[in-house]
Amino acid sequence: MYNHILSIILFTPLVGAFVLLCIPGSNKTAIRWTANFFGFLGFAVSLPLVSWFWAVKSLPGFKFMEGAPNSWIPTIGAGYYLGIDGISFLLIMLTTFLGAISILSSWSAIDNRVKEYYAWFLVLQTGMLGVFMSLDFFLFFVFWEAMLVPMYLLIGIWGGPRRVYASIKFFLYTLFGSVFMLLAIIFLYFFHHAQTGVFTFSILELYKTAPLLPAVYGPTAAVLLFLAFFVGFAIKVPMFPFHTWLPDAHVEAPTAGSVILAGVLLKMGTYGLIRFSLPLFPAVVHYPRLRLAMVTLSIIGILYGALVSLVQKDMKKLVAYSSVSHLGFCTLGIFTLNTLGLQGSVLQQINHGISTGALFLIVGILYERRHTREIAEYGGIGTVMPVYATIALIMFLSSMGLPLLNGFVGEFAILQATFLARPVWAAWAVPGVILAAAYLLWLYQRVFFGKVENPKNAALPDLTPRELATLLPLVALAFWIGLYPRPFFAILDQPSKEIVEMVEHPKTYNAAQPLKAAQVAQSAVESTPEAVR
Repeated sequence: MYNHILSIILFTPLVGAFVLLCIPGSNKTAIRWTANFFGFLGFAVSLPLVSWFWAVKSLPGFKFMEGAPNSWIPTIGAGYYLGIDGISFLLIMLTTFLGAISILSSWSAIDNRVKEYYAWFLVLQTGMLGVFMSLDFFLFFVFWEAMLVPMYLLIGIWGGPRRVYASIKFFLYTLFGSVFMLLAIIFLYFFHHAQTGVFTFSILELYKTAPLLPAVYGPTAAVLLFLAFFVGFAIKVPMFPFHTWLPDAHVEAPTAGSVILAGVLLKMGTYGLIRFSLPLFPAVVHYPRLRLAMVTLSIIGILYGALVSLVQKDMKKLVAYSSVSHLGFCTLGIFTLNTLGLQGSVLQQINHGISTGALFLIVGILYERRHTREIAEYGGIGTVMPVYATIALIMFLSSMGLPLLNGFVGEFAILQATFLARPVWAAWAVPGVILAAAYLLWLYQRVFFGKVENPKNAALPDLTPRELATLLPLVALAFWIGLYPRPFFAILDQPSKEIVEMVEHPKTYNAAQPLKAAQVAQSAVESTPEAVR
C-alpha cells in the first residue's frame, strides 16, 4: 500500500462509480449507502498518507512517486507518472475530505436520477485528485479535461431553473482556457525535444528546459506562453475579469456541487499557477509590468468581489462573489514570489475550502427547508434553529478572518508577505478584510437576528444528526488551523522554498554535449533574473 498509495487514493472513487452502475436505479437507498461508503472510503484510504508524508515532509522533491516518464504511451512520450509534495498533499486531503462530506450532504437533496448523480460525483473526485497528483503534462491534461464533464452534468441535470445556461457557460469558459494551455504544453513539448533530442511530457524534465525560452525565442514568446497558461488557470480560479461564470454556476448547482466547486475545483487554478506558471517561466514572472498586472488583477478581485457581495439579495450568490474576493488573496500571495506568500496562499486555499464549503452547506440546509435563498425571506432564524445559528456564526467568523479561526492565519501570512514585497500592495488589499466582515455580518444579522415575522420560518426544524455530521468536522478544522497552524506551515515549508528557489535560480538543461541553442540560452538565462530585478 505504501508504494502505491497515490494510485489507491486516485482510483477508489472511480471503483465506487463502477460499483454504482451495477445497482438497480430503483433501489435509491442502496445507491445512497454505497455512494456514501465509497465517499468515506476515499477519505479513509488517504488517512495513512498523513503520517507517512509527515515522516518525509522535509525531504526535497516529490514524494511517493509512482510510474515513470514515457511509461504510458511511449510513442509520444506520455507517462503514468504520479508524485506529491506538501502543496499537493494538502489539496489531496482537502479533496477526499470535502468529497465525503459533499456526498453525505446529498442524501435528501437529490431524489431524481440518483445513481447517475452519485456516479458522476465519484468520477469528478477522481479527476480532481488526478490533477493534483500528475507529474506528466499529458496525464495532467487528461484529468483536467475529464473533470469538466461530471461538473457540467451535475449543474446541468441537478441544478436550478437556469441550470442549462450555467452549465454551458461553465463548460465553455473552462474549455476556452484549456485550449490555450494545451497549445502552450505542446510548444514546451517540442521545445524540450529541440534542446535535448527527447520527446517527453514529464513535468520534471520540462522544468529544466522551459526557462530557456526567453533566451532562445525572446521575451515576447515567453510572455505569450506564460499568458496561455495563465488564461487557463485564471478562468478556473477565477480571477477578475474571468469570474463571470462562477456566480451562475454556484447559484444553479446543487448544494454538494457548490461545496466541491468552491472547495476544490477553484483550487486547481491556483495550484496550476504555483506548480507550472512560476517554475516554467521564472524570468517572465519577474518582469515588473507583468508582475504588477498579476497583482493588480488580484487586488481588483479582492475589492470587487467584496463590494458586489454587499449588494446581493441571494445568499448563495453572495457566498459565490465572496469566493472571488477570497481567492484574490490567494493569487496575491502567489505573486509576492516569496516563501511566506506561497505558504499563506496555499493555507488560505485550504481555509477557503473549509469555510466557504461550510457556508454553502449552511445555505443549502435553509434551502432544503424553505426552497428559497432570498435574504428578505428570513429573519429571526437564530431563535428557531439555535444550533444551526451557532455553527453558522462560527463559520461566518472563520470566513471573515477572525483571530483564533483559520481564515485569520492565511490572510495574515499573505498580507505580511505582500508588505515585504511592496507595502503599497498590502495597503490596497487590506480593505478586502474589512469588507468581508461587512457583508458577512450584514448577512448574518438579516437572517438570524430579530423577530420571526415570516410565519413560514416559525416551525423550521433544527439540524439533523446527518447535517451535524457534515458541519462539525469543518468547525473542528477551522479551530485547529486557527489555534495551531504550525503543522500546516511545516508541511508547506520545503515545497515553498523549492519553488521560490526555482523562480530565483532556475535549473536549466545542461547535458554533457548540449545543442548550440541550449549553450546560448544557458548563459543568457543565468543572467536573466539579476537583469530583470
